[in-house]
Amino acid sequence: MTNGPDPVAASDEGAASSEPVAASNGGAAGPSMRVLSYNVHRWGDDREALARVVKACAPNVMLVQEAPTWWGTRRKREAMAASFGLRYVAASARNAILVADGIDLADPLHWRVWRPFVRRRFRFIATQLPGGSVGGRTTLGGVDLALIVCHLGLHIRGRQHELEQVLRGCKSFNLPYLLVGDLNEEPGGPVWDRLAAEGLTDLGLNAGNTFHSDNPVKRIDGALLSPGLAGRVIPLDSVEGVTRADLAAGSDHLPMLVELTLP
Repeated sequence: MTNGPDPVAASDEGAASSEPVAASNGGAAGPSMRVLSYNVHRWGDDREALARVVKACAPNVMLVQEAPTWWGTRRKREAMAASFGLRYVAASARNAILVADGIDLADPLHWRVWRPFVRRRFRFIATQLPGGSVGGRTTLGGVDLALIVCHLGLHIRGRQHELEQVLRGCKSFNLPYLLVGDLNEEPGGPVWDRLAAEGLTDLGLNAGNTFHSDNPVKRIDGALLSPGLAGRVIPLDSVEGVTRADLAAGSDHLPMLVELTLP
């Protein structure tokens, strides 16, 4: 962690815990992979601060939610990836996968997640952008695995329907997998219950809150691991070069930095 005047803590609860939730080799030996899950708020905040955070986290793979879209979508996403020192390889809706040099992502699958265009909440009516999820196959220590990212909607029943579509996509790889994303729901809700029923391990259980970045009071972002893999969330306050100021300026969410290992 940087020794500047504004060191980061991912949240006030449990951010310093580095205990692996799934069985792990503890990072002491054997292959590992760093995967960064990050809602980048459309790449619309302080881009330099965001780039400093990502570079400090030094991910092998970055799974992005709220990637820039609309006019010049691919150009913007390639420029964003380049600002992080990464390469843009695949996307669906507002989710994207970026990789570092030397990392191959094979057989990318991207699928639309159905959600109603109009959402009603109390007396208000709002529109929703199309949903999506994207994943791909990579290798860790000779073991094939899948990495998948999603961003669920704001409607509670709609989220449950979207999650079923995402899980079907995850299982279509027929591999152990890591699923990350902005779930738009706090633990204890039906989405989290369904993920637990699927047999997935919540790696962020002791990792602290993720939203809002300048005063995190909710954990609405998740990193879920299927059997066959191990891992932990690396505390942000242990990462050299990450500061509270950059996290608050770079996006409205805090990232989740996952170290994947083999059991």
